[in-house]
Amino acid sequence: MIAFAVPILLAVLFAAARAFPDGPIGLDRLWERIGGPADQGPVDFTRLMRRADPNDALACPRELCPDARADIVSPVWDVPYHDLRERLRAVILADPGARQVAEATPGRGDRFVVRTPVWRFPDTVDVMVLPVAGGGATVAIYSRSLLGRSDFGANLARIRGYLADPRVAAGTRPAQP
Repeated sequence: MIAFAVPILLAVLFAAARAFPDGPIGLDRLWERIGGPADQGPVDFTRLMRRADPNDALACPRELCPDARADIVSPVWDVPYHDLRERLRAVILADPGARQVAEATPGRGDRFVVRTPVWRFPDTVDVMVLPVAGGGATVAIYSRSLLGRSDFGANLARIRGYLADPRVAAGTRPAQP
């Protein structure tokens, strides 16, 4: 009888947590109790060391992230960096699970907490847009999960989605080898 009751109880708790994500038994609160604050803090791209577990992803120009293996070498856009920053912010914030937790300051980029659709797992996404000599801009994006050993490719898919979005992709040229 207990083996039958446990899945039903879990289903009821999950439904209640989904219905009231910020309530006393909400998923947002649950993940914070298990893993800590959803916002994992800022990243220094020049000193970034990738995680041993496959639950992060990185797009970065080679010269900015010398010690971190980038999944994607960032392209260059033929647009001013502030335009690229606004494009990326708009694309990220169009996701109903995303909220901005820090705005760009000198030496730091914008930071977002993005929650997955069903389970509302929190991921921290850092975005730094940089001007390029001779005009244009490039970007570094680091997306990392708070919970779990693997993200099943979710962080890399997120970054690829941002870069491929037509609002962002317009005006790109290939990354330099």
